[in-house]
Amino acid sequence: MGMELQNASPVLVLQGSQQSRGSATMATGAESKPKKKICCACPDSKRLRDECIVEHGESACTKWIEAHRLCLRSEGFNV
Repeated sequence: MGMELQNASPVLVLQGSQQSRGSATMATGAESKPKKKICCACPDSKRLRDECIVEHGESACTKWIEAHRLCLRSEGFNV
């Protein structure tokens, strides 16, 4: 599930973000563009999410999964 998003280019993700957010994305301008590749963004939340999934399984780690998604969104990714 998450693997498809990690392989997506930032340009494609940004285009989807502009479609779903409309003028709100356009108003923020450069702030909405991801400055990193999605695989390199939010390394701390990614590490915590991955460790939890390996140790406890995906269903037990929704807190860490959502925290990582929020971090990615703050970096400009549409996940």
